[in-house]
Amino acid sequence: MKVLVVGANGQVGKHLVKFIQETDGMEAKAMIRKEEQASYFKKLGAETVLVDLEDDTNTIAEAYHGVDAVVFTAGSGPNTGPDKTVLIDLDAAVKTIEAAKLKGVDRYVMISSFDTTREAIQGAPSSFAPYVVAKHYADDWLRRTDLDYTIIHPGMLTNDEGSGQVEAAETVERGEIPREDVAHVILATLENEATIGKEFQVVGGSKMVKEAIKSL
Repeated sequence: MKVLVVGANGQVGKHLVKFIQETDGMEAKAMIRKEEQASYFKKLGAETVLVDLEDDTNTIAEAYHGVDAVVFTAGSGPNTGPDKTVLIDLDAAVKTIEAAKLKGVDRYVMISSFDTTREAIQGAPSSFAPYVVAKHYADDWLRRTDLDYTIIHPGMLTNDEGSGQVEAAETVERGEIPREDVAHVILATLENEATIGKEFQVVGGSKMVKEAIKSL
């Protein structure tokens, strides 16, 4: 399985590409925005493709050649305004979904926010609400497709070393999760076809990742 990792240069994305490259029968194609970001992935033996997520759908779709699955891990980041949030977390997400449909790539894994319900929007601080709105509608767009999708809602991300243990269910108590463990969860999700059509929240816990994903 060749997996296109959108947002590969992000912290979760870098972990994910490494784990994919270490997994038999899988290989990563890292979607990056700048050529200078490529060296990390080339050292791992991963293919890279240069794409600006603000380009049109057809241009983005050119990166899908030869891939079997797409993982959307891109984000506008905490230091940008609502304009970039809309352009990346909503518009770019939708364009990558439409590109998957265009190229016949059925498997699509979305890394969302912990809670993207309408209630979460209403309860979010004004500075965070645009992000929740963007994720809400990107998730909804994906649900309305015929793609073999999974939506992952991780808790508060940390840079702690991963433990390999999580709690995953349709709803869980709010908590933290290392980015490294999120990447392990994505990999396990790709390896388990039973996750197709499902979405779940995930935080640090006591179950090994593969066991937690298998029990969904």
